[in-house]
Amino acid sequence: TARIFKVTINEFSIGMGPRLLSRTSKKTGIRYSLAAFPLGGFVAMAGENGEDDAAVLADPNTFDKKPAWQRFIITFAGAFVNIVAGFLATVIVVSFMTAQSTVIGDFNTREEMESYGYAFSDADYFSSSDKLDVGDEVIKIDGKRVRTTRALSYEIMRKGHEPVDVTVIRDGEEITLRDVCFPRSSEQGQVFGAVDFKVYQKEKTFGTVIADSWNTMWLTVRMCWESLFDLITGRYTIAAVSGPVGISTAISEAASYGFLTFLNMVALISINLGVMNLLPIPALDGGRLLTTLIEMITKKRIPPKIEGVINAVFLVLLFGFSAVILVKDVFQLFV
Repeated sequence: TARIFKVTINEFSIGMGPRLLSRTSKKTGIRYSLAAFPLGGFVAMAGENGEDDAAVLADPNTFDKKPAWQRFIITFAGAFVNIVAGFLATVIVVSFMTAQSTVIGDFNTREEMESYGYAFSDADYFSSSDKLDVGDEVIKIDGKRVRTTRALSYEIMRKGHEPVDVTVIRDGEEITLRDVCFPRSSEQGQVFGAVDFKVYQKEKTFGTVIADSWNTMWLTVRMCWESLFDLITGRYTIAAVSGPVGISTAISEAASYGFLTFLNMVALISINLGVMNLLPIPALDGGRLLTTLIEMITKKRIPPKIEGVINAVFLVLLFGFSAVILVKDVFQLFV
């Protein structure tokens, strides 16, 4: 989008950090780079950070000289493509997976659950079969609509550590079962609900693949926002947050389980990057989108130099937070 609107671009980079490969186009003067850390990337545009050197001031095609609506589209495009890339990766994963419904097929015993890696105390083990039946189609968990197996698992994990209302279709009738209890499991001090049943497969068609992929993508978007909310409210601790080292470790572990698991992790990270970058915080694209939107409404603009200073301050804070996460991730590698 920056090229479409003829913005002067200094560099396109895939990845972050030190350059591994780099080539400058003789035609456009743009440097194309491949960097060391394959997480995200950037487009370095002239005039995007309030520079006041002579070359930027004399250039009529710097980012800050473009109309607000063009700057809004350019800024939004990066995060949007992150989400689109995550959706396309999700389509591939779902295409190769068994199509699963939200219809209960069979209940697991405690021994089966523990063989899957769960650990329960006697006080934390409950069986949802006390109220749910084989053949029930689960459509809501605590009022939240669930359309896929993944959504069903997520809602039970997030809310099932306490009794929840479960809405099902049973014998053609929609009923709500009150205070359904699921087994509770703990990890890193966090308590989660555990799914203690299997679900039936459903017929896989082109339509179901696209629908399940779409629903999975939006579930991932919601997971990003809700995880951030849970972190702020204290349900999750800093131990649940990862930076490049932790993400790289998770990617390596995912790759060891096969290509689809790896691709699923890539989709999750790509969507997460897109969503988090849209947060209305200075130094993130979301902060710039907010100020540009205000400018479009009020016709008044924050001076680029002042905006650059604000972004720089928040960038330092983000780097500081990232440094704390980096130390935590490295420490966890050795414990």
